[in-house]
Amino acid sequence: MDWDKLRIFHAVADAGSLTHAGDTLHLSQSAVSRQVRALEESLNTTLFHRHARGLILTEQGELLFDATRSMSKRLDAAAARIRDSEEEVFGELRVTTTLGFGTLWLAPRLHKLYELHPDLNIDLMLEEKVLDLPMREADAAIRMKEPSQADLIRKRLMSVRIRLFATQNYIDEHGMPETLEDLAKHRLIYQRTESIQVGASSSLTHQLLETEIPSRLMVNNYFGVLQAVLHDLGIGVLPNYVVEEHPELVRVLPDIESEDVPVYLAYPEELRHSKRIQAFRDFVQDEIVDYRKHLRELSA
Repeated sequence: MDWDKLRIFHAVADAGSLTHAGDTLHLSQSAVSRQVRALEESLNTTLFHRHARGLILTEQGELLFDATRSMSKRLDAAAARIRDSEEEVFGELRVTTTLGFGTLWLAPRLHKLYELHPDLNIDLMLEEKVLDLPMREADAAIRMKEPSQADLIRKRLMSVRIRLFATQNYIDEHGMPETLEDLAKHRLIYQRTESIQVGASSSLTHQLLETEIPSRLMVNNYFGVLQAVLHDLGIGVLPNYVVEEHPELVRVLPDIESEDVPVYLAYPEELRHSKRIQAFRDFVQDEIVDYRKHLRELSA
């Protein structure tokens, strides 16, 4: 059904006159009449009874007018929401990041974002796969390497290091390794080296596996690695941001760590002025500042 013809029909039904509808639409009376007639022909029905005093809707016309009136109200409401969105933050925001970072760092902080913007609906997609932002598979991404896709706004948020951790219970029972070779006496827990987003973790793990370590546990994400470590299963290869939430973890072999792993926020160029994106960006940046401050306090 032709939207333009429906718009003209609605104006005529609302005004009860071809002339008045034409004045509202800035069209001639004949142009309005032609569009209404064409709509009637496409529907194979009569929408108006034509009288000397004006136009009266037929039963079929009343049905269509009810529909266009409902459509008009919904469009007006949408327009108002769009205008409001220039000042307010609401609606769906689809964010993707790795399962480890999303579970261990981002999700525990999201309550602060909801406190600021209670009408925001976040769809948090946690997976190692790199989603296509320009194709709008997600609105924003936090990635553990610089995005290579074109047409993205990218901002480096921070760097993390991959290190070795264990619980004090595990150390008390199995001893603290003093050298890389001592790892042969322990169980090593690490993320699968095929991970797409964290090359530095893979490099460190390959380095560790050059030492013969008979007992190993390989997991496909850092959350699983952390859970195994917390249950005293062995020494885990983990990003340093987990220490903030789990101060009971003890660093093992402090001279061994990965190179810096950059953490980037990225979103499509076309969403540059989105209030939802701006709110999420500002929230993440504020949390990064607090995170760095807390790490400095821990190391002091």
